[in-house]
Parts: sequence; C-alpha cells; structure tokens
Amino acid sequence: MSTRREQILHNAIALIVSKGYAALTMRAVARNSDLTLGALQYHYPTRNDLLNGLTNFIAAQYTRSFAAYVDGLDADVSLLHASLDFSLVDPVEPIFKTDRLFPQLWAMSLVEPSVKELLDNLYQEYLSFLEECLRQRGVTAPQSDALVLMGMFEGLTLFVARGQRWEAQLPSTIAAARAFIDARYNDPR
Repeated sequence: MSTRREQILHNAIALIVSKGYAALTMRAVARNSDLTLGALQYHYPTRNDLLNGLTNFIAAQYTRSFAAYVDGLDADVSLLHASLDFSLVDPVEPIFKTDRLFPQLWAMSLVEPSVKELLDNLYQEYLSFLEECLRQRGVTAPQSDALVLMGMFEGLTLFVARGQRWEAQLPSTIAAARAFIDARYNDPR
C-alpha cells in the first residue's frame, strides 16, 4: 500500500472517530486529506472501494498487532491472561483511537456489509485463538467458553478501558478477571 493511500485511510479513520461514521463521505475524506475529489478517486474510485480499503487496513493492523503481542510474550505468560490484557490495554488504540472507533464500526456493521465482514473476521480470529488456548487446557466445549470469555473481555472495554468512566478500576478489574480465568481453567500462571 502506498504511503498516500495509507494517509487517506488514517484521515478516514480520524473522520469516523471525530464526527461519526455518517460523516464518512468521499467529499469529506478528500477534504480531510487535502485532496480534490478527483485525486481521492484516483486512489479509491468509489466509497465502496474506500470502505474495503479501510476494513482491510484495520484488519491488517489488528492481525499484525495481535501476532506481535503474542510473539513477544514470555513462555510463562498465560495466553488467556494475555488475551484479556490485549483487549483491555489495546496496543492499536493510539493508532486508531479505538475507544471511539469501535462503537462507530459496530454501528456501521449494521448497514455496511464490508464493515460487518471486518468485525466478523476479527472476532473469528480472536475466537479461534481463545478456542485453541482452551482446547490445550482440555476444555470440552471450547467454542462456548471462548465466546463467554470474548464477551467478557469485549464488554469490559466498555467500562474500564482507557477513556472510560471506570478507567481507574482497570488494574483491579484485570486482577478479578484473571482470578476468574485461573479458577475456571486451573491456570496456575
């Protein structure tokens, strides 16, 4: 991807974060990128092309970030704990301002098929990872348990992640969630 195309996508994300997904028009993205509409259309001919580029960009950033996060873990770190930490202390947040972007993406997914596919794919990757962690612990219904954990982790971001009302409770909430994981899955780490 060219640097200019990536700048356009960052500008589109900034527009969604600051003004909401309804403001995501080709003209607004062009204006936000200091381009003419024709120059924007050279890179992204249609709004659908822009949305596809945007969803692919966000997915690639999350996939790379999660893989790097897991690869950087010490061998003695619980992958279930690490998954919780990744959800609550989102390393991609500085790039995307995810505390404001994800609610917009959730809303967009109701009307934009490519955004729904993005979220479905991201959650499927995360679900598969959690299932494998649970399968390794001998859990007999890993998908059901992984869905519960994923719901818990994602739900906590609404309340205690950076910028949220109960952000000060983040450390004690992580400790409580880890205690739940340890008790439920006999995870000694």
